[in-house]
Amino acid sequence: MSSKEEVQEKEEKIRKLVRELPDDRRLAFFKESEKKLKDPDTYATLNYIFIAGLHHFYLGKWGRGLMNIVVFWTGVILLFTDFTGMGVIIIIAISIFELYELFKSQTIVQDHNNCVMEDIYQNIQKA
Repeated sequence: MSSKEEVQEKEEKIRKLVRELPDDRRLAFFKESEKKLKDPDTYATLNYIFIAGLHHFYLGKWGRGLMNIVVFWTGVILLFTDFTGMGVIIIIAISIFELYELFKSQTIVQDHNNCVMEDIYQNIQKA
């Protein structure tokens, strides 16, 4: 993932390109963007809920979300077996990963939204 500064620079570049569009295409861009852009607060809330992986589904990253849930529940199941220590380690590891994503949620969603806006811009340009 890009740094916060790189993400902000990319967003500004896209916004500049959009400002240069004719009025009708700019309107189409904003209408499409309104439907597809994601809210960082919703992402952070889903990440904050202890069921690991929900925030990935919000951004449409189904594979990553499923992997996250499988690893988390594997850790939970291991807590009730002879491999309790391994379960604890897995849950701690996934929790650390989730905390990192929680603290970077603004940048993660902004980067995702930049990619969405770039795709919308490219489609508007082709039309």
